[in-house]
Amino acid sequence: MTLTDIALFALIAFCIPLLLTGRGRAWAMCAVSIMAIFWLQPPLPVRWLDFTLPAVTLGLVIVVWRLTLSRKTQQASVETPYPRLWQSQDYVALTLAIGITGVLALARDVPFIQQWQVTTRPPELRFVVIGIGLFLCLLLLLSTRARPQTPLPERRDRGRWIAIIIIGLLVILKTDALAVFVAAGWRTLSVQDTSLASALDIRWLGFSYVAFRLIHMLRDAQLGTLPALSLRDTITYVLFFPAYTAGSIDRAERFLKDVETWPSLPRWDADRVGRGGLRIARGLFRKFVLSSLLSMVALNPAHAMQVQSAPALWLMLYAYAFYLYFDFSGYTDIAIGIGILAGVTLPENFDRPYTKHTIALFWQSWHRTLSDWVRFYVYSPLSRALLKRKPKPPTDLVIAICNIVTMLIIGLWHGVTAAFVIWGLWHALALFIHKMWSDRTRKAYIKLKAEPARLRLWTYAGMFITFHVVVLAWVWFALPDAVMALRILGRLFGLGW
Repeated sequence: MTLTDIALFALIAFCIPLLLTGRGRAWAMCAVSIMAIFWLQPPLPVRWLDFTLPAVTLGLVIVVWRLTLSRKTQQASVETPYPRLWQSQDYVALTLAIGITGVLALARDVPFIQQWQVTTRPPELRFVVIGIGLFLCLLLLLSTRARPQTPLPERRDRGRWIAIIIIGLLVILKTDALAVFVAAGWRTLSVQDTSLASALDIRWLGFSYVAFRLIHMLRDAQLGTLPALSLRDTITYVLFFPAYTAGSIDRAERFLKDVETWPSLPRWDADRVGRGGLRIARGLFRKFVLSSLLSMVALNPAHAMQVQSAPALWLMLYAYAFYLYFDFSGYTDIAIGIGILAGVTLPENFDRPYTKHTIALFWQSWHRTLSDWVRFYVYSPLSRALLKRKPKPPTDLVIAICNIVTMLIIGLWHGVTAAFVIWGLWHALALFIHKMWSDRTRKAYIKLKAEPARLRLWTYAGMFITFHVVVLAWVWFALPDAVMALRILGRLFGLGW
């Protein structure tokens, strides 16, 4: 988000509770969140794509809501033997989503809409109408085939298929070769030069976070733990404009509790405005002051090629570590602050991660919502499945496999490259070593608690080691080329080649 985006979103979040009451607040949040995904999507060189990607995001959200529609949201009707699948406000929300998309599509021909610059030049209106028509046919097909008497396995299969599609889209976006291939195909359809295709042609802003929220909904619906969500609340939850580009990865049940308080939210609450404003100010300082200053000396490919001394490389690496922290946590602070103004308490994502004395505690305080998501939906199910196998595998082996799979997923979520694979394996190894060490020194640690001075020394030593394990791993982030990263790691310890 730019400073203009932040100022606009903060003003909107402040004004909605101030100017609207009752259900109007929830509908306004939904409408703004829909428009925000078009507003925030950066212009792309491929024709129509910067309009199509947000529209597809909105369509995916509606489809996932339809597939996860719970009996808890259905009302019995006298006229039909089955509960109604849609409620009246769901039709209103669908009309709102389609209406906003259609109005934004008019920017091609209506100068008044175009001057607001909510979206770049969209497709011709006839193509938008055809796309909306096909989407409505898909929704109708899902509605006619998803009666309450539909067997549960069949409903779960549909959920798995859409989850596979979402994961497939993520893989394409994170793999440069696949992204270039798709970009070339789209350029062919739009009659553009395919030789210019690049991975940057399909920068799908916010989709990484959207994908994890949608998979969370699909999985919790299978488990029967997803709360009853209307279409309006689902759109607002998945596309909530402060958190759309920078997280956190909120949970639907927690978000819904805040939504339920919106009608009773005071028009003016000095404490809420003060907390939100201070949080935004802290985020702006971290992101646009501290992070920007550190970026000037932080490790990157250009700086790495110019510096030969190991001490200078260490300083650049430390600068990169804190640049990354202030950049990411700054955006999170801004999102949380805007959420507070709107009456939403987004989950914290950082808790002084560089002060933790074990790698496990680091991952409980760095990008916490991502770590929690992967632990809940990957680590725990995988470990249970492995432990149920006959014969039962060794516990240490199960821990090693689960750590590797979990950290590889986190690494590949940032990009499908050799550097991110190595980064994931690095942290998997660190977590496994920590687990083995802590299991075998538990009794000694318990005795150590009776000696405060030695305990402090133990803690400080753990902080030093953990910090440097994390910092050295950032080399693979700062230098995406694995060969260059390996050389820089060697030069940090005086092993130049």
